[in-house]
Amino acid sequence: MFGICNLAVIPLRHEASDKSEIVSQVLFGEHFGILEKHNQWYKIKLQYDNYEGWIDSKQMQLISESSYQNLTDDTIILNADLIEYITGSNNLMLPIPLGASLSFLNHHDINKDNYEFEGSKTSGKKNKNNLIKTSFMYLNAPYLWGGKTPFGIDCSGFTQMVYKLNGHHLLRDASQQATQGEALSFIEESEPGDLAFFDNDEGAIIHVGIIMDDNYIIHASGKVRIDRIDHLGIFNTETNKHTHKLRVIKKII
Repeated sequence: MFGICNLAVIPLRHEASDKSEIVSQVLFGEHFGILEKHNQWYKIKLQYDNYEGWIDSKQMQLISESSYQNLTDDTIILNADLIEYITGSNNLMLPIPLGASLSFLNHHDINKDNYEFEGSKTSGKKNKNNLIKTSFMYLNAPYLWGGKTPFGIDCSGFTQMVYKLNGHHLLRDASQQATQGEALSFIEESEPGDLAFFDNDEGAIIHVGIIMDDNYIIHASGKVRIDRIDHLGIFNTETNKHTHKLRVIKKII
């Protein structure tokens, strides 16, 4: 079985319960395979990053295997504004967030509500220099564990979405993203758009941010914010303390 998200954003949970931890979110237009069913819940695997979790079956639309494959083969087209509207039959207006997928609109076997979109779109690979410009669209977005939108986002959701909007693929969690790309020896070797990863006392990667010019970093911690970075880690000028311990800097593109 296969499905697609037909709401603005839905929670992807660790277990099949409304009380369960939200591990990520599924944005409008994202498609997935269905691995198993438990009562009203489906365990799914997102096509984009193979991330798994449980969603309420009332918050999605079933699609055929051929539709799933056609979407997978299609060029990814995304909403490029903070929030936009999809219009459909019966005067329906559905708000969708930045990064929502619009690829299915041309697939009449999926787009049964005759959704149309007249807003700004983005598609294809962008220059690395555009990553910082995109990251500013999330500035001051509140931190939300598992979040992927400007209304709530976590550190790796932030980096994944910034890269996705520029046509570059990142995995979902910081520890997974840390397996991608080429490690740099020094901060001085980094360029704007490279990723910095941070670990805890046990050595586990727990945080990620995007390197900017002049030893600054933009990352999600409390909110999406800009701080200083040095060879020790992230330095918060408001508290005059280091908040995250640097592990490695990776060049992804």
